[in-house]
Amino acid sequence: MKFKAAILRSQRQPLSIETLSVPDELTSGQVLVRVKRSGICGAQLGEIAGVKGEDKYMPHLMGHEGAGVVESIGPGVKHVQVGDHVVMHWRKGVGIESEPPKYIDAVGLPVGGGWVTTFNEMAVVSENRLTAIAKDVPLTIAALMGCAITTALGVINNEAQIKFGQSVAVIGCGGVGLAIIRAAAMAQANPIIAIDKIEEKAKFAYKFGADFASDRIGLLREYVPKGIDVVIDTTGVPEVIEAAYAATASPGRTLLVAQMPHGRTAAIQTLPMQAGRVLMGSDGGGTNPSIDIPRYLRLYTAKKLNLDGFVNERNHYRLEDINTALNAVRAGGEIRCMIDMEEMC
Repeated sequence: MKFKAAILRSQRQPLSIETLSVPDELTSGQVLVRVKRSGICGAQLGEIAGVKGEDKYMPHLMGHEGAGVVESIGPGVKHVQVGDHVVMHWRKGVGIESEPPKYIDAVGLPVGGGWVTTFNEMAVVSENRLTAIAKDVPLTIAALMGCAITTALGVINNEAQIKFGQSVAVIGCGGVGLAIIRAAAMAQANPIIAIDKIEEKAKFAYKFGADFASDRIGLLREYVPKGIDVVIDTTGVPEVIEAAYAATASPGRTLLVAQMPHGRTAAIQTLPMQAGRVLMGSDGGGTNPSIDIPRYLRLYTAKKLNLDGFVNERNHYRLEDINTALNAVRAGGEIRCMIDMEEMC
C-alpha cells in the first residue's frame, strides 16, 4: 500500500513530501490507521530545529496529534477494532506498546516511524497510542485531543492543581497556551493573565478567558504585586523562565510546559523554595489518554468544554502544504494549524 508522507531528512530544512510503502505485515500491537487530521505542535518545530540536539534517527516521519480510522489490526490488539475512529496521541494509554514501524521509500530504503506519527496519510501506530471515540466527534476536535487540549486540561487539573480563586499567568499564547487559559477559566482561576511577545496574540487571549493580557512579561508583578499563585511557561526561553519564576508567589508554582533548547540554562534563585515556591516540569499534563480523552469529549458534547476558536477555516492545510503551515506556526500568527488528508467534515 502506497501513501504520501512528510519526512524529516535534514534538521533545519523543509520536510520532504514523498511516497512510502506500508510494511507487508503488522506485528504484535501494531495498528494500521488511515490518518484524517493532524495538528502541528511546537514539539515538531523543536524537532526540526534541533532543540534537543542532533537527531540520530533520520530519516523519519513526524507528528503526534491526530485523528483517523482503523484499517487493520495486528496480533494481540484488543482495544481498537477495524473501522473505529481514533484519537492518535503521544501519551501512553491502554494496550500493547508495539515495536516502531519501518516504511520503505521510493528507492527501497527504510524510513523510520515512531509509536505514533501523523504527518502521513497512513500510519502504523502502537495500540497504546490510540483511543477509540464515537464516530460523530468532529475529526478536528478529535485531533486536538491528541495533545493540545489534553495537555492543557491536565496542566491545570493534574499538575498545577488550581484551586478556586487562585491567580494564574500563562506565558506564550499559542495553541497549548490558549487552551491552558481556557482550562484555567473553567477552574475559576482569578485573575488569569496572558503574556505573549506578539501583542495581537496576547489580546486574543481575552476570547479564551484571560482577565489581563500584555506583551510585556515585566508587568506580571504589577497585576499581582504579592506574586502569582501559578505561572505557566509554554515558551522554553531561558530568560522567560527566569522571569516566570521571579513572578511566582511563595508558596506558589512555576510550571514549565516547553523545553529549553539543547545546551541552554536558566539562572534560578533557590531561596524562595525555602518559603514554598516550586519549580516543576510538565509531563503532558499527566494525561491518561484512555481515561481522560473520553471524559473530555463528554464535556465537549455537553457544551461544557468550549473549543471554538482553536482552529478556523484558514488554519487548514493540505499535506503537500505542510511546510507552509509549519512556517505559519513559526511566525507566531496562528493558534493551531490542522493538516487535512481529505475534505473537512
